[in-house]
Amino acid sequence: HQHARRTPSLKMSGPSVLGQGAMDFKGSDAKMSIVIGAMAVSDLVKSTLGPKGMDKILQSQSGDVTVTNDGATILKRLTLDNPAAKILVDISKTQDDEVGDGTTTVCILAGSLLAEADPLLSQRIHPQTIIQGWRLAVAAAKKRLEEISWDFNQNPEAFRHMLFKIAKTTLSSKIVHVEHDQFANICVDAIVRLKGKGNLEGIQILKKCGGSLRDSFLAEGFILDKKIGVGQPKRIENAKVLVANTAMDTDKIKIYGAKVKVDSMTKVAEIEKAELDKMMKKCEKIAAHGCNVFINRQLIYNKPEQYFADKGIMAIEHADFEGVERLSAVLGGEIVSTFDNPELVKMGECKLIEEIMIGEDRLIQFSGCAAGEACTIVLRGASMHLLDEAERSVHDALCVLKTVVNDPRAIYGGGCSEVAMAEAVDALAKETPGKKALAIEAFARALRALPKTIAENGGYDASELVTQLRAAQTAGQVTAGLDMAKGCIGDMAEIGICESFRVKCQSLVSAAEAAEMIIRVDEVVTCAPRQRQE
Repeated sequence: HQHARRTPSLKMSGPSVLGQGAMDFKGSDAKMSIVIGAMAVSDLVKSTLGPKGMDKILQSQSGDVTVTNDGATILKRLTLDNPAAKILVDISKTQDDEVGDGTTTVCILAGSLLAEADPLLSQRIHPQTIIQGWRLAVAAAKKRLEEISWDFNQNPEAFRHMLFKIAKTTLSSKIVHVEHDQFANICVDAIVRLKGKGNLEGIQILKKCGGSLRDSFLAEGFILDKKIGVGQPKRIENAKVLVANTAMDTDKIKIYGAKVKVDSMTKVAEIEKAELDKMMKKCEKIAAHGCNVFINRQLIYNKPEQYFADKGIMAIEHADFEGVERLSAVLGGEIVSTFDNPELVKMGECKLIEEIMIGEDRLIQFSGCAAGEACTIVLRGASMHLLDEAERSVHDALCVLKTVVNDPRAIYGGGCSEVAMAEAVDALAKETPGKKALAIEAFARALRALPKTIAENGGYDASELVTQLRAAQTAGQVTAGLDMAKGCIGDMAEIGICESFRVKCQSLVSAAEAAEMIIRVDEVVTCAPRQRQE
């Protein structure tokens, strides 16, 4: 009789191997929490997609406010608890680092893939079967994408025009939408100046409050946000620049920092004189380099400053570290910290250095630099939030253009490529035997969710538009897409809505991989929280 009396509840749960307080969801519970988490994240960024997308205000714990439309930025700022949601955040980050744009697209695509997979799972189709289907679908979609993309590297004119169109499409969903022609031009000019080098370091983005967005411009050369020292030449032609990182502030004894025991005031004076001599020797060494501009990362006190002024050398102090790094790259000089061998030092050169005014601020402009690809984009705007968002938009556009320069293929935007891919995937589903076909169909439906979202954000009848678009493409209008200005089907080639092939391809692949990873999960184990000592 003894054994029958055991408490029934214990028998049900069995021995628990996990630590106390740990939770685990198995089977359908786990699927549920994961799929719902991923869908929630994709719904969150859904409303920012497309030219009629809205912005989000994010407030951090410290009360900083960010207004943004960029999917990656939104997700980066969120503190999420759901494990699947974190995976989505990761892929949007990857997309941001890899190609710069399409961060929202990735999330929405992954989210809709999971939403489509949910009913399949409840029909007891094994995740691995779904994944096999998806893999086939991705291959088909990629193949179709490559067929509809075209190369535009024939002549520089067409190339530039194409870059302009792509930049415009990228910027059309951002805050600078109103002025997107001007901003697209700024971005294209900046990228063209790089002459195919993939390094965005040469492009500096300066944000200055005041004016309006349309006062933004592209300045040739480099602008340093600093003032020129007192009593020094304000304009220098054919400058030889010495970029340094050294202390120029020891002409007085730092009374607070040192302990000196002396028996009379004259001794103090002697020590001061010794310090001063040391400083002046350093100044002479610097002047011996034959430079006429001296830019230092650290402070320059008034005595050496006066010395430089007498010698006609322009001295700029406190150029922040990035500024110094960039300057040395742009001017083609080295950053120096000891001045004993002037013949070994490579100095930076530039044609003209002068002070300019932007708004209320005085800045120093370097034009005609040794590295001719350098330029500065100066953004103006009413508030800091606006400028931050404009900077993100411009950065996105620059990244996209950079990838386009490396891989000059384009496709039509406005949902055109997605619908074309969905058609190809559907065709594959009809030929594929077995349960995989269901997963392939689901993939096609997920691809169509993108143009649908774009239309929904514009407040149009999404289902109507997407089905019309599908019919138009099947009827052979290969360039048909959504015209968001009029709210109907338009010809993307005429309107000039183009996207980079590379960006589209990357977002397709990333989304599929992330969804694959999430759908494989069958159990979520949450570790026990640490016990707090009272």
